[in-house]
This record gives sequence, C-alpha cells and structure tokens, in this order.
Amino acid sequence: MRRVLFILLLLFTLWRFTFILPALAAEVADGGKIFNAHCSSCHIGGGNILISQKTLTKEALSTYLNNYEQDGIQAIIYQVQNGKNAMPAFKNKLSSQEIIEVATYVFQQAENGW
Repeated sequence: MRRVLFILLLLFTLWRFTFILPALAAEVADGGKIFNAHCSSCHIGGGNILISQKTLTKEALSTYLNNYEQDGIQAIIYQVQNGKNAMPAFKNKLSSQEIIEVATYVFQQAENGW
C-alpha cells in the first residue's frame, strides 16, 4: 500500500511540474518584455537611476516594500499598481495580468540576483 501511495504521489508531483512550469515560464518571459517596455528606463539591470539605494535587488525590496518577506510578489504588485515617490502608478497603464507578469519577473530576477 505504501508503494502505491508513493507512486501516486510521485506521478502527481511530476504531472504538476510538467504542466505548471511552462505556464510560469511564459509569464516570466512576458514579464520581461513588459519590464523592458515600461520599467527599464529607470530600473535597467535591476538598478535605479533616480535613487541609487532603491534598486530591485532582494535586499532593497525587503527594506523598502511593505510585507515583502511575507509575500514578495504581492508587495511588488502593490508597488507597481500604486507607485510611490518618484515611481509612477501603473494601474491605469497596464492590465492586471501585465502587472502580475512584471511583478513575477521582478521577483524572480531579484531572487536570482539580477
């Protein structure tokens, strides 16, 4: 019985990663395009040309975004939607899906060290 449960769990895990990761990869790729079109003029390579310490590195995002440690992507989504200080709000410029995609891209790049 244990062997059957183990095999079922293994099959489920393989199935999950087989069908979810390509969708996530597409989301990140689209996020990269959105980032290049709307964000890279100020945040090229994850930096910040206006306020040098407020980069898109994991450390800076943890410091400057509320709740980044609890839910990084949601914290980035909030920032992109609402802006703050020199950063404009994008909620009227990008669709909800585009905001999710660019937030996922920024999160992944920050996790990987840009």
